[in-house]
Amino acid sequence: MGALYMIIGTLVALGVLVTFHEFGHFWVARRCGVKVLRFSVGFGSPLLRWHDRQGTEFVIAAIPLGGYVKMLDEREGDVPPALLDSAFNRKSVRQRFAIVSAGPLANFLLAMVFFWLLAMLGSEQVRPVVGAVVPGSLAAQAGMAVDQEIVAVNGKPVSGWSEVNLQLVRRLGESGQLDMTVRELGGSGEQHLQIPLQNWLKGVEEPDPITSLGIRPWRPQIIPVVAQLDPEGPAQAAGIRLGDRLLSMDQQPLDDWQQVIDAVKVLPGEPVSLQVERAGERLDVSLTLAARGEGDARRGYLGAGVEGGEWPAEMLREVSFGPLEAVVEGVRRTWTMSLLTLDSLKKMLFGELSVKNLSGPITIAKVAGASAQSGLGDFLNFLAYLSISLGVLNLLPIPVLDGGHLLFYLVEWVRGRPLSERVQGWGVQIGISLVVGVMLLALVNDLGRL
Repeated sequence: MGALYMIIGTLVALGVLVTFHEFGHFWVARRCGVKVLRFSVGFGSPLLRWHDRQGTEFVIAAIPLGGYVKMLDEREGDVPPALLDSAFNRKSVRQRFAIVSAGPLANFLLAMVFFWLLAMLGSEQVRPVVGAVVPGSLAAQAGMAVDQEIVAVNGKPVSGWSEVNLQLVRRLGESGQLDMTVRELGGSGEQHLQIPLQNWLKGVEEPDPITSLGIRPWRPQIIPVVAQLDPEGPAQAAGIRLGDRLLSMDQQPLDDWQQVIDAVKVLPGEPVSLQVERAGERLDVSLTLAARGEGDARRGYLGAGVEGGEWPAEMLREVSFGPLEAVVEGVRRTWTMSLLTLDSLKKMLFGELSVKNLSGPITIAKVAGASAQSGLGDFLNFLAYLSISLGVLNLLPIPVLDGGHLLFYLVEWVRGRPLSERVQGWGVQIGISLVVGVMLLALVNDLGRL
C-alpha cells in the first residue's frame, strides 16, 4: 500500500506542479502574441494528444519528469513570413522576460493557493512547551527550564513546534545570538533568553536544531509497551513480541518511551541487554542494535514502536484563519519558505550547510507517498513546499534554467543587443554541466539514505 501511495503521490505532485509551471509560460506567451506549437506534460512518446483552435498541440507523454512549451522561433527552424510577428525571438526583451518568468511565478502563486487553503482548513498544533532541558546544553546555559512555553524565536511568534523548528533552521551554520521568548505554562509574563551560537551545526548532515539546543519537547508519558515491530529490525530478530513491556536496558530502568529513544540512538551497532515483561514473566533479551545514517547523523535503531499517548487539551491549540486572513497567511508562508530555500542554497554553496541535505527524485517520491498517506493537509503542504522549490530553482541565474534566460535578456536590455551566439553557447554548456552535477549529487544522497 505504501508503494501505491508513493507512485500516485509522485505522479499527482509532478503532474500538478509541472502543468501549472508550463501553463504560466503558455498563458503569457499567448497574450504576448507568440504562437505556441506544443504544450507537453512529460517527455518521450505521447500517450495522449489533441489540438486547440489555434493549432497548439497538447501532449501527455510517457515520462512524467517535467514538461515544456514549444513556441514558434526562428532559431529552431524556418518560420513562414506570414508568421514572423508571432515568433518568440521577434518579441521585445520585456515580452520575452515576461514569458520566461511566468513559469516560476506560477509556482509561487500555486504555493500561495495551497497555503491559503491550509490556513482556512486549520490545523491542530502541539504547544511548544519544554518537557526537559539537557544539563550543560545551550538551552540550560541560557536559563531555559521545564514547563516553559516558547512564544517567539528571533522575534517571530510561534504557535507550534513546527514553527519553532522552521525559525531555528534559518540559523543553521551561523554565529551570533539566538533570541527566544518564553513564558511559564499558564502564565502571562514573558522572559527573553539569549543563546550564543558559534558556527551552529555547520556542515552537519541531517541537523536536528531543537535537540541540539538541549530541548526536549513536552510529551505525554508513554509506557514502553511494544505495539509495532519492524520485520527486519533487531528487536523482532531477538524475539521481542508485540505487547512486551520494556523494563530496562543495560540495567537502566525504562519508565517512558522517550527514555528508550534516548538510550538507543547513542548506541548504533552496539550490543545491549533488555529486560522485558511478558504475560507477568520477566525475560532477559540480548541483541545488537542496528545503525541508521552516516557520520554525525549515525543513530542506533531498535526496530520497535509504541502507540501514541493521549494529549491533554491544554497542550493543543487549533490554528485557523478566515478567507481574507488566509490570503495574508498564504503570502507570508510563501515568502518565508522562498527566503529559506534561497538561504539554504547559499549556505550549501559556502559550506555552512551540508550538501548531504540536498534531496533528489527518490526522496521526493518517498515524501510524496508519505504525505499522501497522511492526509490531504500534509499532501497540500508538501505540494506547496515543492512548488516553491521548483520556482526558486528555476529562477537561479544558470543557463538552461529560466533564470539563465532571464539573465541573458537582462544583459541584452543593458547592452542594447543580445550576447553573441558563441557566448550563449558557452553559457548553456556550463549550465548543463552544473545542473547535471547537482542532479547526480542529489541522486547519490538519495541512494545513501536508502
